[in-house]
Parts: sequence; structure tokens; C-alpha cells
Amino acid sequence: MNLKLERQIFTDRSTIGSLFIDGIFECYTLEDIVRAPGIKIPGVTAIPYGNYEVIIDFSNRFARNMPHVLDVPMFEGIRIHPGNTSSDTEGCILLGTLKNTDRIYNSKIAFLQFFRKLEEGVKAGTVTIEIAK
Repeated sequence: MNLKLERQIFTDRSTIGSLFIDGIFECYTLEDIVRAPGIKIPGVTAIPYGNYEVIIDFSNRFARNMPHVLDVPMFEGIRIHPGNTSSDTEGCILLGTLKNTDRIYNSKIAFLQFFRKLEEGVKAGTVTIEIAK
């Protein structure tokens, strides 16, 4: 399974994008601010552009199995999870079915739909995510 996150709207508070699964639109995303390569301000910086493996493993924070984006330079514990604004993330990727300036909506619904598909993808083999411009 190949995931692709295309970042599209950049503000001084968040980054809005679209998530695709094997080329098909899945949902909208919200992340922290994209910064220049090598620049990280803890808790308010989006992960760098690149390709990463995604697994499902236990999250202590969420107390359940969650998507985990592996081997992100300068970051640890990057998850894909529900949330609506940049205050709900510290570098993680949030999902929603609707978007607005600095906000996404129906995050729990979007996450549950995505997670079901991700579980099938992980069972079938390796899952990767491309964070694209």
C-alpha cells in the first residue's frame, strides 16, 4: 500500500493537505507548520518531506494500536491520529473529511475509515507514505 500526503495550504499556524491511498483521495490532513530543511521547533513543526514506512503498533499516549510513521529525521513517535487543529498535534498527521483555514472536521470518522484500510494494507505487506510538496 502506498500513501501520499500532498501538502497544499500553508499558513502561519498549520499545513493542510490531501491524503491518497494508492492514488485515490482518502481524506484531508492537518499538520504543524512546514519549516526549512533541518529546522525543527519542538511541538510546532511538520515532519520533513520524504518517504517513510508506516506500521501499526501500540501507542502509550492513545492506549491502543495506532499508525506509526517510522524513521522520521529529528522526530520520534510520529503518529497518524484524530484531531482538528495544530494544537492537537506535535508533529503528527491529523485526518479529517472537511477542511477550512487552520482546521479540519470529522476527524474521528476520517481516522476510523483510514485505519480500517491501513490494517488491510499492513496485513498485505509494507505500507509507505510519501510526504510531497
